[in-house]
Amino acid sequence: MWLLTNRKMATVGREVHQQVDVLRFPVELGQLRADVRAHVPRDLLHPLQVSGTEHLVPVLGDEDQVNVQDFENMLISSADVTAAGHETRYALGVQLRYNYRLYPSPGQQHALARAFGCARAVFNDGLRARRQAHQAGLPYVTDAEMSARLTAAKATPERAWLNEVSAVVLQQSLADLNTAYKNFFGSLTGDRQGPKIGLPRLKTRKDRRQAARFTANARFKVLPDGKLRLPKIGDVEVRWSRDLPSEPSSVTVIKDAAGRYFASFVIETDPAADAARFPAASADAGIDLGLTAFAVLSDGTVITAPKFLRRAERKLKRAQRAHSRKQNGSKNKEKSRGRLARAHATVANRRADFHHQVSTAIIRDNQAVYVEDLCVAALARTRLAKSIHDAGWSGFVRMLEYKAARYGRRFARVGRFEPTSQVCSACGVKDGPKPLSVREWTCAACGAAHDRDMNAARNVLALGRRESLNACGGDVRRGTALAVAGEAGTLRGAA
Repeated sequence: MWLLTNRKMATVGREVHQQVDVLRFPVELGQLRADVRAHVPRDLLHPLQVSGTEHLVPVLGDEDQVNVQDFENMLISSADVTAAGHETRYALGVQLRYNYRLYPSPGQQHALARAFGCARAVFNDGLRARRQAHQAGLPYVTDAEMSARLTAAKATPERAWLNEVSAVVLQQSLADLNTAYKNFFGSLTGDRQGPKIGLPRLKTRKDRRQAARFTANARFKVLPDGKLRLPKIGDVEVRWSRDLPSEPSSVTVIKDAAGRYFASFVIETDPAADAARFPAASADAGIDLGLTAFAVLSDGTVITAPKFLRRAERKLKRAQRAHSRKQNGSKNKEKSRGRLARAHATVANRRADFHHQVSTAIIRDNQAVYVEDLCVAALARTRLAKSIHDAGWSGFVRMLEYKAARYGRRFARVGRFEPTSQVCSACGVKDGPKPLSVREWTCAACGAAHDRDMNAARNVLALGRRESLNACGGDVRRGTALAVAGEAGTLRGAA
């Protein structure tokens, strides 16, 4: 299932079946484990005899589902997108996820574990049904047929325990399976942008994350005393760090690898309140991302990289070594795993908080933001992999993108093959490639002295303005400069 933890996460599309995979963790089903693992036919959603005439090949949709590592989720509905190059602009209609810490009682934890286990069993049964139909050469099992099989399976003695959880949780688990197949088909046909998506895989009890989603049909409710009422779970205590700005349309209950529970509400934002919070600005910013300096802005601002993973590396090593010395399957092993997971969660939370503060300040002070379209996946395979992952460039850029959409800013990516570090931002002459050890250089054409990162940020700004539809009326060209000796020109004596 696609989940989401800690304060908000970036994705564009409809909310219905989209979630974000963040962490994985084992779930203790207690006494229910024997029921979930009962020795019954493994696939009750697949009938013994299936008529080929009862199946229709579904129409491929364009719903999108992404994995991210930051802590914010934005869903844009009714978006009016205008693109120029890599620029992305959105109209109003933004949905956000507001996440809050849950403190369920022991009984409620057992009920949530039951919901997690049942949702996992329904997902796996549906996946096996479609796998078996494909192997037998039968047509694709439609979403409606899958839902009907789930209803029939709940009436059988072998799956009667599915009635102990809310029916909405089970239907949403099937919705996640349907979205996974649509993403696979869209990736296969080229309708879905981004990296290739494989076939869905079976879930296991040993997954390091679990979640259950309740939509408005489940009739969840926030009580006057601040507790969250969930069907067949009870009234769960919530730590409200802030008020909900509007009525939530759905809530996802998550348990992460550190054993923490969260409630993630989908909220419709108020465009008028967003406009009042961040009035229109007049400045534009080009951003050059790096390792020593996390970000350098075209206006001269330098943001030092905090390096949260490097600073916590010694503590993480001690926790990892202590965990490896524990006997497998023992209670001490599980306790050490929890301590290690909490240490990693602390690092991730600090990095996300830093990204939020920096991205919010940049969006607040600038009307247009331009960044270089870095291939982080390729850079993470180099010798600088740990430092690149520690910086978290991808999560930071996603925050800039969705916050720009929310507050009416302009956001664009500059092509990754643009020589931003080789071109003089003053005269536009390409000076050639330079090793990473060269941090300052002087242009041979105009004599301008440049800081490597500052020069790259200014080039990113100029390229972003050049590709922007709204750049008309603004001077985005560099000034003229005298030609240097040896530069191509008119031959002497030519007519």
